[in-house]
Amino acid sequence: MATVLVAADGQWVRDQVRTALAASDTSVIEVTRGQDVRIAVAEYAPDLVILDMQIANMGGVAAAIDLHLEAEAGRVPDTRILLLLDREHDRFLAKRAAADAELVKPVDPGTLRRTVRRLLSPEPGPATAPATDAAPV
Repeated sequence: MATVLVAADGQWVRDQVRTALAASDTSVIEVTRGQDVRIAVAEYAPDLVILDMQIANMGGVAAAIDLHLEAEAGRVPDTRILLLLDREHDRFLAKRAAADAELVKPVDPGTLRRTVRRLLSPEPGPATAPATDAAPV
């Protein structure tokens, strides 16, 4: 079972994420303040963190940067980050925050599910070669 942490002060954003992931084998943990993200990541070690861009006191970009710095220092586990943006022009900020993916709100539930599934799927490593139908030479 995958664990997803969603950080948003807007109840509608947390509801949208929880509803979109309800049918999947995913546990959703919610926090309402950006400064609580680091504590929750240290405690629950989620597979994915979904950050709303507009969280009072500490927004999604600041929380993403904080998580990267804390992971580099070994104080929290490294985790993938999905930023929920307010407008298309915010993609620049998501890139600066080194988010693994970003979506512009309001988010279509199907798009959110596909993005989460992609972020939770293991990336092929160097030992994993693509399957081919070609016979060895």
